[in-house]
Amino acid sequence: MIDRVVRVETDQQLADALAVRHEVFVEGQDVPEDLEYDDRDESADTIHFVAYDAEGEAVGAARLVPYDDPHTGKVQRVAVRESVRGEGWGRRLMDAVEAAARAAGYDRLVLDAQTHAVGFYERLDYAITSDEVFMDAGIPHLSMRKDL
Repeated sequence: MIDRVVRVETDQQLADALAVRHEVFVEGQDVPEDLEYDDRDESADTIHFVAYDAEGEAVGAARLVPYDDPHTGKVQRVAVRESVRGEGWGRRLMDAVEAAARAAGYDRLVLDAQTHAVGFYERLDYAITSDEVFMDAGIPHLSMRKDL
């Protein structure tokens, strides 16, 4: 096998993506399960992604949902297992999300970044759009945007 990021197409791939999110957000950051999982996870217009290492282990996840207009997508739930952080998985996930967004006809992407991750997104050409830090699930965030 090779390292890869795939668009979720099977129940097993979705289960793998949700398992990564559970480890990163629920276990790692104490995000309540009822805030981590929502009806968007089962929505037909949500695109999920899962990253697999060379051994076939799920190591990352993300999702893309429609936003407030037909030209904007929202990136959510970007998660990389702690054991593989710094290996480029976040960038590979975001590359896959952006490619899918372009293919879906989106002109821009928005996201709410945990403040510790803002630098990562800035390196991917996202710009801060919120005036102040806000709390989401007890974690400080800033809103960001990128034109595709």
